[in-house]
Amino acid sequence: MTERRRLKQTYSLEERLAELATRYKEQASALPAGAEREALLRKARLADTGAHISDWLTSPGLQSPK
Repeated sequence: MTERRRLKQTYSLEERLAELATRYKEQASALPAGAEREALLRKARLADTGAHISDWLTSPGLQSPK
């Protein structure tokens, strides 16, 4: 069995998702209106939502019951 390669992330998940959303928005702005542009904008919204959810889940206000 092969050993799994481990990667140490240098940026947080929220930062990576925000950067991905920005990249998708930039690509979409260069395209004319159409299905491809809408798909990129949808991916950007999903990445933004994922970043917000991850940030919310790791916030200090959310604590497990004791």
